[in-house]
Amino acid sequence: MNKAIPIGIVDYRELIQNNYYFIDKSLMIKDFLDNNGTMVTLITRPRRFGKTLNMSMMTEFFDIKKDSKDIFKDTNIMKTEYANSINQYPTIFLTFKDANDTKEKVILYLKEQILDVYDYYEDELNCLDMNESNKLRYKTIKRKLRDEKSDLSKITNAILFLTRLLYNYYGKKVMLFIDEYDTPFIEAHVNGFYEDIHGDLASLLSTALKDNQYLELAMITGIQRVAKESIFSKLNNPVICTMADDKYSQYFGFTQDETKQLLEYFGLELNDEVKNLYDGYHIGKSEVYNPWSILNYADNHKLKPYWVNTSANTMIVNAMKDADMSFNDEFESLIENGYLETNVNMETSFYEQSETDTLWGLFINAGYLTITDENEYEEYRIEIPNQEVVKEFKSLVASYLRVSSRLLSKLANSLLKENPNEFLKAYYFIDTILL
Repeated sequence: MNKAIPIGIVDYRELIQNNYYFIDKSLMIKDFLDNNGTMVTLITRPRRFGKTLNMSMMTEFFDIKKDSKDIFKDTNIMKTEYANSINQYPTIFLTFKDANDTKEKVILYLKEQILDVYDYYEDELNCLDMNESNKLRYKTIKRKLRDEKSDLSKITNAILFLTRLLYNYYGKKVMLFIDEYDTPFIEAHVNGFYEDIHGDLASLLSTALKDNQYLELAMITGIQRVAKESIFSKLNNPVICTMADDKYSQYFGFTQDETKQLLEYFGLELNDEVKNLYDGYHIGKSEVYNPWSILNYADNHKLKPYWVNTSANTMIVNAMKDADMSFNDEFESLIENGYLETNVNMETSFYEQSETDTLWGLFINAGYLTITDENEYEEYRIEIPNQEVVKEFKSLVASYLRVSSRLLSKLANSLLKENPNEFLKAYYFIDTILL
């Protein structure tokens, strides 16, 4: 009997115990521990590229309250010198992936996530011999986390304080994992309350990461790097891994060998049609397939686009509206030629530094474009990665031209061929007609 296809499974323990198809990415743990003195690692990757599942895997491996030997049995990490590190650290895992909608809902979700971790360690913390000051602080923080009316300003030290309590109880420093940390920043910007929560949210994260003597290591994932001055400044040599970097490149998305083995297991072939639709992403020197799309294709055996997310589209569309004329010129060049050679900055959020190079960085980190080369002038060549993203790109071009995607599809139907370059040329032709 074939294993089940893990579509939407983001919990590592569930993945293994329920016998889902499994691709071993556990050597990511080894790379994390081979940190060369780096305390904080930020990894930016597109949506649905396995960030939450990988962070769940890391948490399961390190969590001192769990016995994870069975679910890591025969994995690659257990064949390394780090096998003895399993379940040896107090561990905090927070995922902000569903921190969306209104300001009130975002704040409530964030507080619930932190409260869940406090509750997870409740027995241990109740046994901890705290002085009166810490007891009062502990009760106050938990009360504020439960209070639906309190804002983030009342809990900016909540994560830091929890690391301190856990260190005092276990006598060991804490592993901290924060998944999709930038989702509330993005939602706040898209929905118009960025200024209301940006400072408090940045403080909540920065106090946990900067000069935290109770922190062993931390890993953070998201689509982009945000709040540069508040969160990542003054950290001791943080590692920032964007789509342009080799480190951790093979752990997000499926490599060609992984894709081939998965498809063959489910009775499918890795042919040119599959490659054209789902391949083409470059992370550092690694070429990877969209994992979400490959899993969905394996499930229903239909070659069609699966990588759709309105929220991410809105993020890009809003950013394009704020772009300057230099971006418009380059965007039209991309549309006309199918590629662009330009400067790209993936180290800073476009919302904090609204420049053309940071907007191209957002396109790449969000998965709409990919880097295919770097020239002698340190400019990147960027292109649409595959046919699936072409479909997503239609609405972006429609927004740029301020006409509907449906009208564009009708006008381009006779021109559109099965490759991204012809798609862009067709829409550039439509642009000239409409003007």
